Formats: sequence, C-alpha cells, structure tokens
Amino acid sequence: MVFRLSTAICGALMTFAFSSVAMARSEIDTVRSDAVVVAAARTAIVGAASMYNPFRSGYREGGVKTASGERYDSSAWAAAIKTNLRMEFGGVRYGARPKYALVEGAGKKAIVKINDVGPLTPGRIIDFNERTMRYFDPSLQRGVIAGVKVTPLAGNDWIPGPVA
Repeated sequence: MVFRLSTAICGALMTFAFSSVAMARSEIDTVRSDAVVVAAARTAIVGAASMYNPFRSGYREGGVKTASGERYDSSAWAAAIKTNLRMEFGGVRYGARPKYALVEGAGKKAIVKINDVGPLTPGRIIDFNERTMRYFDPSLQRGVIAGVKVTPLAGNDWIPGPVA
C-alpha cells in the first residue's frame, strides 16, 4: 500500500514538473512569435552580414570589449551594427544596456543582442559573433550572407536566440 502511494505521488510530481517545463517552453515560443509581429511594425534595414571574432586570426574587425562595455563572447547571440546605424537602435553606447534586433536571412530568423558598433566593410550592416553566424551559416564557409534583414526591437527584455 505504501509503495503504491509513493509511486503515485512520484508519478504526479514528475507529471507536474514536465508539464511546467512544457508550459515554459510554450511561453518562450509565444514571446518569440510575438517578436516577429512587433518587429514587422518597425523599419527594417537590409544589407549584408559577416562575422567578427577578435580571438580568431583573420577576423580583423572588433575588439575584446564591445561598445556596451561587455567583453566579446563568441557563445552569445550577439552582433555589432554599422556605426552610422547606432541611432536606429536607440544608441549603442558604453555602459548602456544592449539593444535587440530581429535578424532574418538564409531562410532563418533570430533575436540578436546588439552590443557593439563598428566601421564595417562597405555594404555590410551587421557583424555577427561566431555563434550567431554559425546559426545562419553552420559551416562558416560563406563568409558573407547577403540580403539580411535587421529590424530593431523596442525594449530590453528580449531573449536572444532562434525564432520558430
């Protein structure tokens, strides 16, 4: 009797835990889907994207510190925008909170943290860090992704990562 009761309680707890995780994932997917709707109302910038990584030889752009004051992190969902686009994103300045953007390209979408600016190569509007570039170009063979659409997102409470 005690064994059956403890098994039933354990099963109920596991069901509750798994349903809570499923609900949380559903809420995250809803937020990311809403990002597409919110971003559609803002002005998009279209151009080419490339990658920067100050820790890999051959990637000359970018420094170890980003414009927002954060240290470059190749595993974050982050990017640098062209210097003259700084105000489109509400200003990306040292010590200020990073901004966010919905990035669409190569048939994929992601919310990216904009924490740096730079004088990018002509024709390029955004430089991804390594993780973000691997999402859009898994082999890193392209080097440049043309026709990328970058839409600034309002607010500071976005969760960076792929959008379903």
